[in-house]
Amino acid sequence: MHYTGTVWRPPYEAWSALLQVTAGCTHHKCKFCTLYEDIPFKFRMSPLEEIEADLKELYTYTPDVTRVFLVGANPFVLSPEKLRQIAYLAKQYLNRLKTIGCFARITDISPKSIDELKQLRSCGYNGIIIGVETGDDEALAFMHKGYTANDILEQCRKLDEAGIEYNFFYLTGICGKDKGEQGAQNTAKIFNQLSPKIVGASMLTVYPTSELYTEIQHGNWIEESETEKYNELKILINSLTINTHFAALGASNAVQLHGNLPFERAKLISIIDQVLCLGEGELKHYRKNLKHL
Repeated sequence: MHYTGTVWRPPYEAWSALLQVTAGCTHHKCKFCTLYEDIPFKFRMSPLEEIEADLKELYTYTPDVTRVFLVGANPFVLSPEKLRQIAYLAKQYLNRLKTIGCFARITDISPKSIDELKQLRSCGYNGIIIGVETGDDEALAFMHKGYTANDILEQCRKLDEAGIEYNFFYLTGICGKDKGEQGAQNTAKIFNQLSPKIVGASMLTVYPTSELYTEIQHGNWIEESETEKYNELKILINSLTINTHFAALGASNAVQLHGNLPFERAKLISIIDQVLCLGEGELKHYRKNLKHL
């Protein structure tokens, strides 16, 4: 298989076949991100010959797979024509394939019309993973995400209209010290107007190779404490009014939790309260010793 650098996928894509179609990130400017620093270039699309060779290999080992997850920071940036080509090729080798997922940036959706998105849905694209991180405009601008909260609304409404299901990732702590409550509430206002199937949460972990680490050293940004992050998460969970599955499953979370909102809200809050009982020292120890996400 033609995998480049570390292969990233959401925890809930563990049973999907992983197919590389891009490597690296087209944006590559988020101040906190270190995920693709082991790739010697910014972005690359895999040649169709490589993709086909990998599909042949997947067929050898997992011929009955029903879902493929396209590897890369944001494969959805590819043109509708290229995405359709990949879907057609995948279905030639994987006869039982039903859906295709991938990571996407909000800016990847922008150039695609609703008709084009509907065509991609008919090709099998569904369950797109979007790392929106927050619905707070101040934090989005500071972290160089490249879009606004209103952009999240506009583009995800297009996905809703096209019938493409999507999942969000929220980055707990992205707003910085004393701004977590504001960030969680602003995010909930955006999410509550949309239809994410899953709201996944990760905890901000600042690594020395990130631009954010430099900002901290220069006194331009202060990180939330670990207990502040968990209180922020409580506010987000309490503020979400939509039917969605909430999941904090990645390694950045000291304790993993998941449940359906609004029905299991009390259970999720109870777990977080138990985590808070661990205290700042133990939670900070976990963060400092987290070598890799």
